[in-house]
Amino acid sequence: MAAAAVTTGLGAPEPMPSYAQMLQRSWASALAAARGCGDCGWGLARRGLAEHAHLAAPELLLAVLCALGWTALRSAATARIFRPLAKRCRLQPRDAARLPESAWKLLFYLACWSYCAYLLLGTSYPFFHDPPSVFYDWRSGVAVPWDIAVAYLLQGSFYCHSIYATVYMDSWRKDSVVMLLHHVVTLLLIASSYAFRYHNVGLLVFFLHDVCDVQLEFTKLNVYFKARGGAYHRLHGLAANLGCLSFCFCWFWFRLYWFPLKVLYATCHSSLQSVPDIPYYFFFNTLLLLLMVMNVYWFLYIVAFAAKVLTGQMRELEDLREYDSLEAPTAKPCKAQ
Repeated sequence: MAAAAVTTGLGAPEPMPSYAQMLQRSWASALAAARGCGDCGWGLARRGLAEHAHLAAPELLLAVLCALGWTALRSAATARIFRPLAKRCRLQPRDAARLPESAWKLLFYLACWSYCAYLLLGTSYPFFHDPPSVFYDWRSGVAVPWDIAVAYLLQGSFYCHSIYATVYMDSWRKDSVVMLLHHVVTLLLIASSYAFRYHNVGLLVFFLHDVCDVQLEFTKLNVYFKARGGAYHRLHGLAANLGCLSFCFCWFWFRLYWFPLKVLYATCHSSLQSVPDIPYYFFFNTLLLLLMVMNVYWFLYIVAFAAKVLTGQMRELEDLREYDSLEAPTAKPCKAQ
């Protein structure tokens, strides 16, 4: 691809650090940055925003229009595809109400994760194998490669739509408030990282997070389909169990292992090695750390879920997010429907 070449100029990729090395180096770099920031404050923040943030009004308008498009497309798909499918397969009423949400998310996350995987593993972008390289060619206002810009448009508009969908279209669950916070933080990260041209980091974050959502929604769909027609379907039950195991493993490996060692290490430590006066260092790392905290929070849900299954408190695999949900017989109807 025309925009895929990245010149590192630093030889072989830096080996991925251990957890101890990541914590030690990141903490030392953050402390050094704090001590060296003599004029930190609102004045510096305003100057940094004026000098380094590049986000045009047409780009924002395009993202908003795409978000409206996602909402309209989901409403149409729910009415014309997902609900008729649930009726044809004779799903249980509770499962039929929740199928449209999971089917919609599975299609989106599968498409976006496949695209990001292609960019990171199928082109010359070195960011996955050499995460510090995300900052090697950083310059204020540098043009965003069109292929990464497409990923940003898809993700940014979808999370804008997801804030609305969580409140008005999705089933309300015990962790829905945390999910709303996640969407707001993610949207803020997407918009600000695009404006400050930290798009290489964003591509890596997309790849490491979306794979878990693919497996979560795949597992939930098989949970819904295993009892269709009032009979137990062994194939869907097996797929749900395997999907649950795969989801748990990928959540730990991608979000709790690779995310801190690849992304947080690069943003907390390597960024200052490549760009000593990199703008908004603490702002972006605070948001990424908040994202990490939410990943840990949901991992505790996963551990509690596994404990219920292993101790016999739950006889069979149910929805990974809904086993302790606030009871609601149906999903919230979309106003557009």
